[in-house]
Amino acid sequence: MIHITRDLLTVLLDDAAERDPEESNYRLSATRAGEFDADLGIDPETPVLTHFTLPDVGGSVNAVFGVDLGTPAGHGGARFLSHSDGFLGVSKTDDLAAVVIVAVPPYDEDAVAAFDRAGTGIELAVLDAVPPEESVPE
Repeated sequence: MIHITRDLLTVLLDDAAERDPEESNYRLSATRAGEFDADLGIDPETPVLTHFTLPDVGGSVNAVFGVDLGTPAGHGGARFLSHSDGFLGVSKTDDLAAVVIVAVPPYDEDAVAAFDRAGTGIELAVLDAVPPEESVPE
């Protein structure tokens, strides 16, 4: 089972709907359940998808040096993709990750599913939870 916050899923689905027929493709990052202010009722070590990384972040450095600085270390083990053609699965041309969340039109919670990199379905649990606030050190 993979867990995702409702707010993140809503943002991703809204983006997919706005971009259609172009496809969305985002790296997702997780926060451990134990780091949330509220008890989520799951093991504190369980990763919960809470953030996405814009596709172009770190692109210049990656293009020149081959180093991906767009994804924080230890993050980005999941990916969100939209398939405007309506295929709710993983295709050979998709960017893959350990977990791939795919959405199709009409881009609502009934039109989204999670898969492993081999295309096997994984249960997707949507949590009404807000991740802890983060700040950038000065």
